[in-house]
Amino acid sequence: MLFNSIEFLLFSLIVLPTYFLLPTRSRWILLLIASIFFYGFWKVEYLGLIFVSAITDFFCARKMAESHTKQARKPYLWLSLIVNLGLLAVFKYSNFFLDSVNQISGGHAGFNGLDLILPMGISFYTFQTLAYTIDVYRGQIVPEKNFGIFSLYVTFFPQLVAGPIERASALMPQLKAGHRFSIERVVYGFRLVIWGLFKKVVIADRLATFVDPIYAESGAYNGMILLTATFFFAIQIYCDFSGYSDMAIGLARILGVDLMRNFRTPYFSVSIGDFWSRWHISLSTWFRDYVYIPLGGNRVSRFRWNLNIFIVFLVSGLWHGANWTYVIWGALHGIYLFLENCLRPLFSRFSAVTILRPARTVICFGLVLIGWVFFRASDVNSAIFILNDISSISLAELKDMGWIFKQFGSIELSNFQEPVNVQGLRLPFNLGQFAIAVFLSIFIITVEQFYEMNVLGVKAFSIKVIPYTICVSVLLVTVVLLGYFDSNEFIYFQF
Repeated sequence: MLFNSIEFLLFSLIVLPTYFLLPTRSRWILLLIASIFFYGFWKVEYLGLIFVSAITDFFCARKMAESHTKQARKPYLWLSLIVNLGLLAVFKYSNFFLDSVNQISGGHAGFNGLDLILPMGISFYTFQTLAYTIDVYRGQIVPEKNFGIFSLYVTFFPQLVAGPIERASALMPQLKAGHRFSIERVVYGFRLVIWGLFKKVVIADRLATFVDPIYAESGAYNGMILLTATFFFAIQIYCDFSGYSDMAIGLARILGVDLMRNFRTPYFSVSIGDFWSRWHISLSTWFRDYVYIPLGGNRVSRFRWNLNIFIVFLVSGLWHGANWTYVIWGALHGIYLFLENCLRPLFSRFSAVTILRPARTVICFGLVLIGWVFFRASDVNSAIFILNDISSISLAELKDMGWIFKQFGSIELSNFQEPVNVQGLRLPFNLGQFAIAVFLSIFIITVEQFYEMNVLGVKAFSIKVIPYTICVSVLLVTVVLLGYFDSNEFIYFQF
């Protein structure tokens, strides 16, 4: 059941009003039933895996509570790690491992792939439950005694399949608390849902119609077209993933639950370290607390510190997908951070020079784009081919792209409906579609940056009745007129 589907709309119209009609003590039961139904709607068999994880971690946490030393708690921590990471290894990485062995052996190994379907959101809920058992092991939280409440923590439908990855100390008390109906929370939450839906179906899914055909046949296009598709993909994946996060946070807000913020204008970062403090914040903080710090963090030698960073990003890349392209993407960001650490004394001299900030932002965005090529490409060879073509963009290609932009000023509306031809190559879009895509890309970047900066002291979408009604009405009309409603899955559902 997708957030951008009619089924979810009907689901929400039933669950949300019923939630506030029930007695406070019974509301968590409704949320648990709704969450189980929500997840089982994709494939009922998935529920077995998620409850294997939930039962294991509930049992391990309870047994750790009965143990008085870390040494006595350690076997239960290992059991939780083995079960959760084992599920990931089997269902997400087994075929990747077998294929890699076959490739390394030149096909002599002869391993056959397993007929397994990747369970939706398995990377998210396993990390969430692992955080719980690790926190119990460390003595940072007291284990939950009610298995129903714990199951709701694991399956809470707004953030179940793509985060934010919540900590038990923040989410579980809210699930147990009694929440009064608040019109302010409903209004604010509804605004976030509509804004997230706008980013998904109007921007992300529209840009996908440009990105997908070009990346599917990357050899047929020149470097300028590939660079444009990569830029569109950067906007697409941001709007797709942050759109889901906005909808998840908004839905939870309506229910009286506050989820953590997951994005903060990442493309305005001035460094890769800054980027990772703004992008997928719940995951980056998870890796910081449960991988980077246990490895020693920055409290070790300089060499070990950089190695710790590289390991974290290598694992982060593998977490994103069972493909070498994701591993290289993670390794690239690890290398970026290593170079930043080496050049930090130089950067510190110019950090106070305001005029250099835009240049640093452009450079950082360029490095992120290089990484996105590997993230989006089907295989490593395709990614290298695309980057090679982008790096050898000719003056003629720049002129062709300039010609396309010049057509935006045409007074002939019919021209906007004609296919674009560059160097005799017919591109998979017309001028009108391209103009809308460029406008939406600039629009989303500008609006969210203005919101972040609180320009003129006005937060976007004031909840005052008239401004709010106008803004939400415009968004809804735009969603209806320009939205793609082919039930396209969110990109991060595959992780």
